[in-house]
Amino acid sequence: MTGPLLARLRTAPLLSDPDRARDRLDDLLALLDARPERASLAAALRQDGAARALLLGLADHSPFLWGLAARGPDRLGELLAEAPEAAHAALVAGQRGAAAAGTAKDAAARTLRRNRADHALLVALADIGGVWSLDAVTDALSAFADASVQAAADAMLHEAAASGRFRPADPARPQDGSGLFVLGMGKLGANELNYSSDIDLIVLFDPDAAPLREGVEATPFFSRLAQGMGRLLQERTADGYVHRVDYRLRPDPGSTPTALSLASAYTYYETVGQNWERAAFIKARPVAGDRGLADAFLAELRPFVWRKYFDFASIADVHAMKRQIHAVRGHGAIAVAGHDIKLGRGGIREVEFFVQTQQLVFGGRRPSLRGRRTLDMLAALHDEGWITPQARDELGEAYRFLRTLEHRLQMVADEQTQRLPDDEARLARFARFCGYPDAAAFGAALTARARRVQGHYALLFEAAPELAGEVGDLVFTGSEDDPETLATLARLGFRHPGQATETIRGWHFGRRPAVTSPRAREVLTELVPALVQALAGTGDPDGALAALDRAFGRMPAAVELLTILRSHERLRLLFADLLGTVPRLADTVGFSPHVLDAVIDPAFVAPVTDPASLAEQFGRLVGAPRDLEDFLDRCRDAARQMRFVTGARLLSGILPPVGAGRAYAGIAEAVIALSLAAAEGAFAAEHGRVPGGRLAVLGLGRLGSRQLTADSDLDLVVVYDFDAADRESGGPRRLDAAVYYNRLTQRLVGALTVPTRRGRLYEVDLRLRPSGGQGPIANQWQRFLPYWRGEAAPWEHMALSRARVLAGDPGLVAEAQAAVRAIVGEARDPAAVAAEVRAMRALVAREKGDGGPLDLKLAPGGLLDLDFLAQALVLGHAHAHPGLIGLDAPAVLEEAGRLGLLAPEASARLAAAYRLIDDVHHWQRLMVEGDFARSAPPAARARLAAAVGLPDEAALLTLLGETRAGVRALFEKVLG
Repeated sequence: MTGPLLARLRTAPLLSDPDRARDRLDDLLALLDARPERASLAAALRQDGAARALLLGLADHSPFLWGLAARGPDRLGELLAEAPEAAHAALVAGQRGAAAAGTAKDAAARTLRRNRADHALLVALADIGGVWSLDAVTDALSAFADASVQAAADAMLHEAAASGRFRPADPARPQDGSGLFVLGMGKLGANELNYSSDIDLIVLFDPDAAPLREGVEATPFFSRLAQGMGRLLQERTADGYVHRVDYRLRPDPGSTPTALSLASAYTYYETVGQNWERAAFIKARPVAGDRGLADAFLAELRPFVWRKYFDFASIADVHAMKRQIHAVRGHGAIAVAGHDIKLGRGGIREVEFFVQTQQLVFGGRRPSLRGRRTLDMLAALHDEGWITPQARDELGEAYRFLRTLEHRLQMVADEQTQRLPDDEARLARFARFCGYPDAAAFGAALTARARRVQGHYALLFEAAPELAGEVGDLVFTGSEDDPETLATLARLGFRHPGQATETIRGWHFGRRPAVTSPRAREVLTELVPALVQALAGTGDPDGALAALDRAFGRMPAAVELLTILRSHERLRLLFADLLGTVPRLADTVGFSPHVLDAVIDPAFVAPVTDPASLAEQFGRLVGAPRDLEDFLDRCRDAARQMRFVTGARLLSGILPPVGAGRAYAGIAEAVIALSLAAAEGAFAAEHGRVPGGRLAVLGLGRLGSRQLTADSDLDLVVVYDFDAADRESGGPRRLDAAVYYNRLTQRLVGALTVPTRRGRLYEVDLRLRPSGGQGPIANQWQRFLPYWRGEAAPWEHMALSRARVLAGDPGLVAEAQAAVRAIVGEARDPAAVAAEVRAMRALVAREKGDGGPLDLKLAPGGLLDLDFLAQALVLGHAHAHPGLIGLDAPAVLEEAGRLGLLAPEASARLAAAYRLIDDVHHWQRLMVEGDFARSAPPAARARLAAAVGLPDEAALLTLLGETRAGVRALFEKVLG
């Protein structure tokens, strides 16, 4: 909306002393009557309407604003006659140009102050009159402050240039190339400046870029310049002042100069920068000086502000700041009279801390959470899934309400205050200035919003664990057992309370390397009671505690893990569950605590299993490595995180085992594709490329059928092709094509298997290639294809029935995939196929045997029988029924029933048996490494039974035994 301010006024304060207000307005009208050019304004102010009501409100409630209006009736008339947006733009332009070249500093100071008085009146009229929203008000105040700082910098640089100490490239634009820049911090940086706020500034400079006269030292020069800017803006004269300036957000303000060099600033933030300073830099914005230099500095500082991982340590520090404010200022409860609406309970600072802390925690991985403005970031936190719509709306509405009150408080006398009047009469007057009929209505509105703010704030910050809770004493200090603590542990389900107490006391004594640092023990002291309660919720508290103790013994440091667990109850419960029932995942957390971040990401409950989405996610996590070594480390970190998340989703019931199998396979496929690209790039740099050369990677076994488990090997076959007319690569170190592709395959396998400081990825099995464990590890396509068609043994065709081409040259990938389908779909005698499969199964039984009733792969009636049966159906009938090709085993068994290849009842029984046995197999591989029967703790065995809906391990063994017996009988019947 446009148009004169006078015509757009809509609201006005309620009056407390109408007679006095009318007397003051009459005095102003007398002044206007003496100016014929203001006759229309005088007439408007005599009529009952928004303009008269607004001026009466100013006369009644704001000595500062009424003084501005009464002393400058002509300027008041001009402001009311203009569109406020145009008046604001003109004042900002005038402020920015107040210290143009050739302007005396005293003249510039007068212009700056007079512009500020006019701008203060304009903003108040548009704000109180209901013309501008809160965002428009704070934008206008911030833009004007920017112009003031820029003008002050111009004035000081012009003065320095006149003295010969500073030599600007362009005398008319001294800030360009000056080596100086000024950062606006706090509300100025966020474009949220309040009506009578200080402006928080940090002045920095690059001595190498500054065009100073030879012999002029940069630090004293720029420090005096910053001090001069401060005096120019904040000294009070007959014309008033411009802005109060605060330089205390710079590093260590008690012992550093007013302006800092970039080198000093970088050193400080890289070594001793604190979390509250990170929070401050969320809002940092260049407001004056060399913008390119400022932008480069903020970009360089980005890793300091935005951590790579979810940063739960920041919650403790920010909340500690808030508690200190309450302790020092005595704001223990929500009040009305005398309440500080910024620092008090339920105040502006709590909304800001609520937003900024979550920005610090999550913004490193969520760039959309790196904005400066509080309301914008409330919306972003909701959109990213971190807060509810209710939190967004209630905090946003309360923030607007409180900021508007803040402006009204400061408009009374142009004071930087956020404290409400503490006597009843003044509070009642202020309530009417804000539009409320009395103090009671005002207080009800304030306390309702403050309580909402406090409620949301408390959910985020005020759930820190106590040293003793409702469960009883949990004290582990000293050298002797506390009897009440032993009793509490027994009630919580620990079978050996004395041993548990000794274990935990040993952590405090530094008996485990991971908890020897003072910070680790400090966090541990706070965390232990909550952690003990979490461990007590597992099936085996003693076993879970012992597993944690072993983890501390292996970990080099645990402070990160402890900080994360202290800050988030859900992660404590999950980690306790892992310790008791899924040691494999617990070990992953111990090695890399930040894998837990993904569990509280809203995306955790919305899993994806399709290869394309997983590849995109994997590529995003790997990022842009510096070199091959960095790539290998990043691959391992990314794969570990994604595999952990898949396991945690399976554990949490978000993914079924079949979905986890697809996810594990998709992750492996992404790793293979990216590793192949990296290996090819590095290899080509040394040896060039083979003319017309192509390579493709096939996945077989569980990888090929997308049924990978948490610890499956990768069964791979690598094929290559090239132009026979030119067999040599074209790089600095030429290689024959066969040598080239075999060495490249070695590189690929190394990328997938070699342990680095970030751990290992996969074991790779290449023995399903035509030469088995002998001969070249890569296969020439023109020889490979005839072999598979005419020479391959039946077991090789069985393996090929689960093959899938995963990565490589698109043309060769398409050819290989088509060839696999063609070979698998060749016409065969089903009876001959069945005989070959029976013979192969008997051979495996003779050579490998089985590991007992929990060996779900090799035991009779287990997964091998089911897989072999499915492969026999595919090879024997795919020629007539090509839809069988590409299905996993349970889908093949179901499809065979629909096609009449199996009796419907047999088909259903076999498919159900497969899913049961495969589900249990997935859980086994998730929980422990190695033989489940030998290494699984009792809690894991109980959890395995519960996962398939059975009361205990005995019931599970009975069901598995009956199921395998049925499978074995059908295997013999179908293939007999």
